[in-house]
Amino acid sequence: MNRLLRFLRRPVVIAALVVVAAAVVFGLFWFQPWKLWVNEEVDEDLPSGVASPTATGSPGPSQPGTLATGKLISQEHPTSGTVRILQGADGKRVLRLEDLDTSNGPDLHVWITDAPVKDDESGWHLFDDGAHVSLGELKGNQGNQNYPLPAGLDLDRYTSVSIWCDRFDVSFGAASLTRT
Repeated sequence: MNRLLRFLRRPVVIAALVVVAAAVVFGLFWFQPWKLWVNEEVDEDLPSGVASPTATGSPGPSQPGTLATGKLISQEHPTSGTVRILQGADGKRVLRLEDLDTSNGPDLHVWITDAPVKDDESGWHLFDDGAHVSLGELKGNQGNQNYPLPAGLDLDRYTSVSIWCDRFDVSFGAASLTRT
């Protein structure tokens, strides 16, 4: 026991233990591994002034309705759900994630982008290569949630959505948008 205590009191051993402890703390902060087991469910209602999902017809400038839809596919992590771009009676547009189910992770954001959606590993990293607009941090990794779109956002240019992990520059899941 005395040999062990003498060994642990050496400056080199103390320095090594401090470095290891700092690396563990940094790793926990950076990777946030507990998020793999913690789900955050969000269930927001449709924004006021937006037609129900069963509404038909294309909305005009002052009519509510669905402007675009897409189905989320898995990329870096298993991901499912649908994406809809809705326009309210007041002309404001919202991106809505419905029945979202993905892994939780650090620094997740909802992006609308001009990148094509690819269903293999080559598509995991390309959403930050072109134009993208962050709609904010992902509110939860499960459920239904709304993200206001900036006024004037060109839906002919921004044709996909990504659940983007900004910490590791990778897409957890993505959807191509189809205009309705």
